[in-house]
Amino acid sequence: METLQKIALIFTIVGAINWGLIGLFDFNLVDYLFVELMNLSVIAKIIYIIVGICGLINIGLLFNHIESK
Repeated sequence: METLQKIALIFTIVGAINWGLIGLFDFNLVDYLFVELMNLSVIAKIIYIIVGICGLINIGLLFNHIESK
């Protein structure tokens, strides 16, 4: 399970960086790479879904941290 959480954390960090780019520069890296360059909006939606699921998986990290105190 630890490996799954680490992979999920990586996806969550990438998603957070993307949101930071959107907030600071109004630049969506996922859309730029998969929609504008390759016209693959389905892949972009799949990436957003994966990042969302990974965020939910990482909620477990929060509860593990609370339980260990």
